[in-house]
Amino acid sequence: MTPRILVAVIGLAMALGHAQAQAILGAEPNNYPNRAIRIIVPFPPGGPADMIARLVGQRMSEDWGQPVLIENRAGGNTAIGAQAAARSPPDGYTLFAAMDTIMVLNPLVTPNLPYDPLNDFAPITLLIKTVALVVVRSDGPKTIKELIAKAKANPGKLNMGAGTITSRLGALQFAKAAKIDVQLVPFKGSAEIGQAVLAGTVDFALDSTGTSLPLIEGGRYRALAKYTNRPLPILPDLPSLSVAAELPSLEESSTWVALVVPAGTPAAIIGKIHREVARIHTDTTLRAKLEKVGIELAVSASPAEFDAFIRRETDRWSKVLKESGNLKLD
Repeated sequence: MTPRILVAVIGLAMALGHAQAQAILGAEPNNYPNRAIRIIVPFPPGGPADMIARLVGQRMSEDWGQPVLIENRAGGNTAIGAQAAARSPPDGYTLFAAMDTIMVLNPLVTPNLPYDPLNDFAPITLLIKTVALVVVRSDGPKTIKELIAKAKANPGKLNMGAGTITSRLGALQFAKAAKIDVQLVPFKGSAEIGQAVLAGTVDFALDSTGTSLPLIEGGRYRALAKYTNRPLPILPDLPSLSVAAELPSLEESSTWVALVVPAGTPAAIIGKIHREVARIHTDTTLRAKLEKVGIELAVSASPAEFDAFIRRETDRWSKVLKESGNLKLD
């Protein structure tokens, strides 16, 4: 065999080896996807992360002609699902519906996590942002300024409720900015918060729009402000907390859901998924459907922009956490 033929044979073997490796991984960008995709959701069915994962997954399946399966892996304060996603092959066939608690706050407050959000995952894009409301019982204060005045007149006697770590930090941030002495009462979820507000166990709370809206519409809750400067079409006249309380530092305290993949997933596949989500998010019907429950569709300009967003959020909440030594997590 001449040297030229030998080189050609070696080159062909290497090319075939690469193609076979790509076929095994299923990671050839031009052919992606060529089989079923799964989206791991670290919560039970029914919540915001599960809802948006199913909506996006259905549209992906329709566009790409491949099944997109939702796999609910709840437990361990989201660590079970996160670990399962992080340990999956980086081939684009396992996506992970991550939240702010998973990517930002759990690493700040939980030692020895079985995953590292910055090293184990590659960011793709935001999917949605929720809006937190400051709510009271219907017979409570009528404005944020009335609530602040009541708290100042009764130092240490008012209780404020919050569920997620994000909400608890946001509540403490509000109390600090307003210079009020109130007690944070942590809850495991919105259902418990609603019961506590209605029973008078807490005087006010930070709660999600999904739980609050039916109670507001039923005349049992009063929303005093939205903890964001973004529009909230379902409650167009509700003021922002930063404006109503005249505390401009209180711009945003909300939860978000995003899409990430195991680290090492080819950039071409990440780009293809990002473009698909961006296309899905242009659907005005989908946007209107989510706005009815107070959820805003959100898409990052690029995976790099989303990565920068995660790092900014980590810096922001790290500072708040350090200033909030009395945070209760249980």
